[in-house]
Amino acid sequence: MAQTYSDVLYAVQDLQSQELSIIRLSEPISVSNTPGAPKRTSDISSDAFEDPSPTSLAADLGHYKELFSKLRFSYLEQVTKEKFLRAIVGDPPQVVEHQENVELEAQLVAVKADLKVQKADVAVMVEELEARGRELSRRYENISLQTAQLSEIPTQISALQDALVTLRAQQTKQSTNPSMSLPLPATLELLTSRHEELDQLNKQIKNLQSSLPRKTRELELLEKELKPLESQKASAVAAAKEARKRREGSENGLGDELELKGRWYKGVETGLRDILGVQA
Repeated sequence: MAQTYSDVLYAVQDLQSQELSIIRLSEPISVSNTPGAPKRTSDISSDAFEDPSPTSLAADLGHYKELFSKLRFSYLEQVTKEKFLRAIVGDPPQVVEHQENVELEAQLVAVKADLKVQKADVAVMVEELEARGRELSRRYENISLQTAQLSEIPTQISALQDALVTLRAQQTKQSTNPSMSLPLPATLELLTSRHEELDQLNKQIKNLQSSLPRKTRELELLEKELKPLESQKASAVAAAKEARKRREGSENGLGDELELKGRWYKGVETGLRDILGVQA
């Protein structure tokens, strides 16, 4: 049967309730928590077992290395002195020949070589353990973060469900616009068509903007050509008015000639406007 969200969250929280710590695993062989054990007098950090951290563990490791090196030197010195005193005060005294020393030195060289190889293997093993420890620490932090996010999912789901109900209620109360009640595929298709139309309009606007300077220059040329025509129009209108006055006040028939000239100027003006496409 498929696991529900609650089952997964409960299982993860149950696993996290079990504290994972190498320091805690070493408690059965540690003397720091053993009843009746003497109190440690070294200057090492005292909270390594209560609140371990990479810095405190590194400091403790360096301290122990230095301490064990001193203890080994002291142990070898004491054992050597004890063996020497037993050899010279024994009955009979133990006498060591030169050949025996040579043989022991040869054995010592072989033992040191073997010990060096073992130290190299131990160093490689320690590096692998440190790398795996860091990787496990990163994975544990990621799992903790994901667990925290997983615990927030029910609240988010509930909020999304409430928002969905609200949106559905708002959709039913909206107007009868068919575009507002389309399914997702139809909405996407409509949106695509609107984008295409918008792109076409943008292209048309760009084309019009590119042709705007040319149209502006043509308009300027037409305005320059129109100014002489306007001055000619003004002159023709003034002449026509003057001809009308003369015709009305003339008695010898000279007004008819001026009227003919005025009609001719007006016809010329109309013809030029038709040719140039200029409205009065």
